[in-house]
Amino acid sequence: MKRQTKKYSKPRKPFDKIRIEEENILVERYGLENKREIWKADSAIGRMRNLAKELITGSDEEKNLFIERLQKKGFGVNSIADVLALDKEDWLKRRLQTIVHQKKFAHTPKQARQFITHRHVLIDGKFVNKPSYQVGLEEEGVITSNVKLVEKQKKKSKIEEIKEGSVGVGGVQEGGDVKVEAVKEEPSAEVKVESGAEVKVEAVPEKAVEEVKEEKVEVKEEAVEEIAEKVQEVNEKPIEVEAK
Repeated sequence: MKRQTKKYSKPRKPFDKIRIEEENILVERYGLENKREIWKADSAIGRMRNLAKELITGSDEEKNLFIERLQKKGFGVNSIADVLALDKEDWLKRRLQTIVHQKKFAHTPKQARQFITHRHVLIDGKFVNKPSYQVGLEEEGVITSNVKLVEKQKKKSKIEEIKEGSVGVGGVQEGGDVKVEAVKEEPSAEVKVESGAEVKVEAVPEKAVEEVKEEKVEVKEEAVEEIAEKVQEVNEKPIEVEAK
């Protein structure tokens, strides 16, 4: 039994901040399971570059065959120089997971990975459950999915609803009856008095004094007479109020 060897090599500097940040962006963009898939892509592109370097001194026929083979795989190269300019991201773009997301068979790259592993994606009528499968140009047109996606409806803001006329100002639908009740203004309790003005204060009427006498309340006659005299004095004399 042939022993399997690693198809990738780990980075020489495991704690390189710039590299780690770049890899985190790629993992999020392509929905990768781990960074090992990035290292595999980098190693695959490295092997392609090494072949291109060997063919620099080769014949034109060998160069053309090599370029045609890469073009069938979906890489947009026309010369050896284009092959040397390839990046690991070019390899990630040809993954089945990425193409399923680009064809809008899934809302996100992670959802595309889930559909592939659950055997919902077919290539030419055959199930493929490998997200890292490299898709060729001929296979790209025969990719299908047996899952129908439901488009997500974005919630409209209140401003958009008002512009469309579905909702009026204040949340009232257009064409609906709106009742507006008038607010009655209460008279203010403040009274402005100019300096030197005369203000008359209404005194207690004499009828009230008579009612007190008629009621069964023990009131001395002297006190009642004093109250009556004070009432007369108030009615006869005006009261001067100084403005503050």
